[in-house]
Amino acid sequence: MAVVSQAPVDPRGSKHQPMQIFSKLLPVAVSVVETRTELDAGPRFWQEDQYVADAVEARQREFRTVRICARQALAQFGHGNHVLVPDKQRAPVWPPNIVGSMTHAAGLRAAAVASTGDFSGIGIDAEPHQALPAEVVDMILLPEEQRLASALQAEDPSIAWDKLMFSAKESVFKTWYPLARRWLDFLECEITVGQQPGVFTARILQVNPVHSGVDLSVLGGKWVSESRVGDGLLATAITVR
Repeated sequence: MAVVSQAPVDPRGSKHQPMQIFSKLLPVAVSVVETRTELDAGPRFWQEDQYVADAVEARQREFRTVRICARQALAQFGHGNHVLVPDKQRAPVWPPNIVGSMTHAAGLRAAAVASTGDFSGIGIDAEPHQALPAEVVDMILLPEEQRLASALQAEDPSIAWDKLMFSAKESVFKTWYPLARRWLDFLECEITVGQQPGVFTARILQVNPVHSGVDLSVLGGKWVSESRVGDGLLATAITVR
């Protein structure tokens, strides 16, 4: 599927344009749309507007933009006018026979969708490339993960490894929940960053991780850093065949 990326003009020249993050992480069978600017094109749907009616303006723009991205991606499958109102658990409701995921971070909105004939699940996440606040580390990372993050930080301080593991867990949950339809705590998922650059493995620690006929006990994912720690974004992605 074609990848669409929209970015603001950079006066320093095209070589400094932001990278297309998720096109580097996802298979070609996944339809991906990402933007670096807020969008307002296309039809409006009262169900979506109503969902964020009480939110601040910035949240409303973010909510609308990422859904415009999703509809542009869904157009590849004939669902360009699908209404994307979250369910009671705030998970997106995709058209029949479609799996997908959305993410938004400072300076990026993105959506990725695919046919269930190709994939059972998709999860994407983008985060500011900054270290996790110290007060939340114990709530997000297992002791083994904290030790691994410290070791990796000593080897390569250009990556915020603890934030990378957090982003990986976000991608895991977005993949897990549509299939399992039950909560997955941060500490019920163990992330190992692979020896191969740009990959990670997630091991689910819940009992019976098989859902909808799919074994979710171990998930493999990819990651990319847009820049050194303290600047730009980290992004992670998972697809389950």
